[in-house]
Amino acid sequence: MSASESFHAWWVSAESAELRDTTTDQLGEGDTLVRIEFSGINFKDGLALERRPGILKEYPMIPGIDLVGFVVESDLDLWQPGERVLLNGAGLGESHNGGLAQYARVSGADLISVPQQISNFRAAAIGTAGFTAMLSVLALEDAGLEPSAGPVLVTGAAGGVGSIAIALLAELGYEVVAASGRVDTASNYLRNLGADRIIPRSELSEPGRPLQKQEFAAVVDSVGSHTLVNALARLNYRGLATVCGLAQGPDLPGTVLPFILRGVHLIGINSVFAPRELRERAWQRLARDLNLDLLDSLTRSIPMSDVGASGAAILRGELRGRTVVDVDA
Repeated sequence: MSASESFHAWWVSAESAELRDTTTDQLGEGDTLVRIEFSGINFKDGLALERRPGILKEYPMIPGIDLVGFVVESDLDLWQPGERVLLNGAGLGESHNGGLAQYARVSGADLISVPQQISNFRAAAIGTAGFTAMLSVLALEDAGLEPSAGPVLVTGAAGGVGSIAIALLAELGYEVVAASGRVDTASNYLRNLGADRIIPRSELSEPGRPLQKQEFAAVVDSVGSHTLVNALARLNYRGLATVCGLAQGPDLPGTVLPFILRGVHLIGINSVFAPRELRERAWQRLARDLNLDLLDSLTRSIPMSDVGASGAAILRGELRGRTVVDVDA
């Protein structure tokens, strides 16, 4: 593609977010040019599109923390034209122009080969949300969790991370308890993913006692604030918690009692700066352990023109599962 040929990309400035014509010389630095086929809508993307503080490091910028596509050209021997590649995080759509475009110029060292068993559409459906869910499961396993230990609580259960975490844990034989603010409308959806029991979000989202009845062996949390604090208070002795999000808030309004009286462990999950070997490990496990037919059932596809509306909807909690952006539609 010549530098003068235009393509479509979403751009966020301090004043607006809009879809406009773009050329490759506007993409910024990088040793590898990727023709994007699919991107996605994540909570971070919604924040960026709404110009919320703390996501985009400068303006203007192309948002989108996911991309899946084909190598066009690369200065690295690592990649050849036509290879299928994906990228989650690594500053994409935050400090560097992102995936809500038809092309991206990136660091080839951050790219990962799409596993053979997974199509490009499904790789985008997994996206950062599914990658983060898998990192959470790996962290629990590495800390010694086994299905026999007891139930695992998943908060934000109908969201992207929560949905795929439920599907993965259920496939691996865990008893899963889903916490959701959409119990009336999402119960069938969550049970189809593999949840054994569903509790209302309100049971966890308000201030509670620092120690509560021991109920869960582990929790996968993407909500933060009081929800995480109450989940910690309900963990069994030496229970495990992973935290990867702040949908309710970034605060942790609790006490040290669960840590010093029950020996619980809190494990932070950072998908943005995960080293390459961990990225490859997570994607190989996704190819092995995620039910891809089930993934299809929780995924919808939208054209580029719907990105703005979907970004706002995910912030209002109106999207469930995964939303794939077909950048050519």
